[in-house]
Amino acid sequence: MRDSDNEREFVPFTEGRCYRETAQASLGLTGDGGQLRFDGLARLLQNVATNDWRDAVPHSRDTWVVRRTEMRLTHHGRLPRYLDSFELATWCAGHGAAWIERRTDVILYDQILVECSALWVPIDATGHPVRLGHDVFDAYPGARERKVPGRVGRPDPLEGRPGRPWILREADFDVVGHVNNAALWQAVTECLASPVTRVSVVHHGPVERGDDVELRHDESRLALLVDGDVRVSANWS
Repeated sequence: MRDSDNEREFVPFTEGRCYRETAQASLGLTGDGGQLRFDGLARLLQNVATNDWRDAVPHSRDTWVVRRTEMRLTHHGRLPRYLDSFELATWCAGHGAAWIERRTDVILYDQILVECSALWVPIDATGHPVRLGHDVFDAYPGARERKVPGRVGRPDPLEGRPGRPWILREADFDVVGHVNNAALWQAVTECLASPVTRVSVVHHGPVERGDDVELRHDESRLALLVDGDVRVSANWS
């Protein structure tokens, strides 16, 4: 299977390091119907990825930021629900020059409910991307052989679609001074009008303090724009 903007390969775990952590669909991560929200899951994916890296390479000063995330419900067709305790299993399934592909499965009662694939980029203390070092492959030998393209495709500004302001809050900003990935997933949660089985979010550029952000969307896509430039795009089905 090939990777494309609309067809992502969800590589199963085969060898190397697989980090596992228990999580819960808590009150702050679930919607009014009791189901884990996609932005809540995005927050959990960030946490387990960070915990894995800190456990695997505790001396590293690099910070990782996400470039693209795709979530796909399996044939079970549902997300965890309020107070469900479930397992997150994460590993590295491939690499590029300055990024890795991180796979994460959401597992409840030994059943994989959601498969997630994300491109993560290491940045240094100044916020600039850095090339992968030997410590990455020492920690994740299973990622060494599979090359993953870093292209994320050209964003669609959804011209002609009505836009509205997307208000930033102080709580949206993270340690690198950008609006956090999980906070941007809240736009997806807000725009979903019906149940979906697949959602993909791409970060084309940062959303920063002081930006005037415009949200445009239709029934299956959204774009967050700053001064007409698409900073985040998403699609779902």
